[in-house]
Amino acid sequence: MKLSINQSRKLWWTISTAAIIAGLVAMLISWQQIGAPLRPSLDFIGGTRLQLERDCSQPNNCAQPIDITAVREVLAAQGLSNSSIQILGQEQQGISIRTSTLNVEQRTQLQDALSQQIGAFDPQSTQIDTVGPTIGRQLLTSGLLALIVSFVGIIIYISLRFQLDFAVFGIIALLHDVLTTAGVFAILGLVWGVEVDSLFIVALLTITGFSVNDTVVIYDRIREILKTSPDRPISDIVDDAVNQTLTRSINTTLTTLLALFSIFLFGGETLKNFALALIIGFICGAYSSIFIASTLLAWWRERSGQRLATQGASVINSSPEDP
Repeated sequence: MKLSINQSRKLWWTISTAAIIAGLVAMLISWQQIGAPLRPSLDFIGGTRLQLERDCSQPNNCAQPIDITAVREVLAAQGLSNSSIQILGQEQQGISIRTSTLNVEQRTQLQDALSQQIGAFDPQSTQIDTVGPTIGRQLLTSGLLALIVSFVGIIIYISLRFQLDFAVFGIIALLHDVLTTAGVFAILGLVWGVEVDSLFIVALLTITGFSVNDTVVIYDRIREILKTSPDRPISDIVDDAVNQTLTRSINTTLTTLLALFSIFLFGGETLKNFALALIIGFICGAYSSIFIASTLLAWWRERSGQRLATQGASVINSSPEDP
C-alpha cells in the first residue's frame, strides 16, 4: 500500500503545530511559576539535593505515606522554606529536597530533624548532590552553544549536499523535534515536577543527529528520483521517496526504541529522564522526517512554481556528488 503523505499534509502540520503550541504554553506557565521554561535541576542552578528513603525494615516506620506538610515544617524551622520538595515512589516513602547549598553540618542537622519528624531513613538509599551556581551556568551555556553549533553545521552540510531549501526544511524538522521534546518535559515539570539536567542537553544533541540522518536518507532518495524522472510532479516524487525509505525508517526507529525502553525501565533514576527524552525525540524525529520535512519541501517547490522536477533539475544535477 502506497502512503500518499502530501494529500494529508495539512493534517500532519496541524498535529505538529498543536503539539508545539501546547509545549510553548507549558513553558510560558513554567516561566511564570519558577522563572524558567523547564524545571532545572541542580546541574544548571546549583545547590544541594537530598534524596532520602524511609527504612521500611523498622517496625511501623513505613505505616503511612510521608506527609509533605511535615517536611515543609522541618525545612521552615531550618530556615529553608524556599526549598523544593517532591514525594517519591508509588508508596510515597521517599522524598527529594532541592535547596540552597548546604555544608556537611547543615545537611546532618536537616537529616536528623527529618528523621525525628517523619521516621528513620535507609542510609544505603540516601543520595546527596551539591553543585555550585557558577558550574551550573557554565553547563547551561556550553549546552546551548553546542546546540547552536550543531544546527549551523547541519545547515551547511545539507546545503552543500543538496540545496538551500532542503537545508531550511531539514532545520525546521529539527526545531520541531527539539521544541516538542522540550514541550513535553515542560508539561511533565508542571504536572509531576520532572527536572532537566545536563543529560537533557546531551539527549537533544543526540535527537538532532538521529533526526537529520533520517531526513538525509529521504532527501537523498528524492534527489535520485529527480535525476531519473525529471518530468514527474514533485509531490509524486516526494511520496515515492518516502514510501521507498519508510520500512528502513520504521525499523531503525523501532530497534532503537527497544533499547531506550530497556534503559528507561531498568537503567535507574539517573538515566530515566535521559532515556525518556530520547524516546520522545526519536519518535518525533521519525515523524518529522517523514511527514514534515518532505511535505514542506514539496509544498515549497509547488508554491515557487517548481511543480515539475524538470524546473529544478539543472540545479539538482549540479549538486555535489555523494562522498
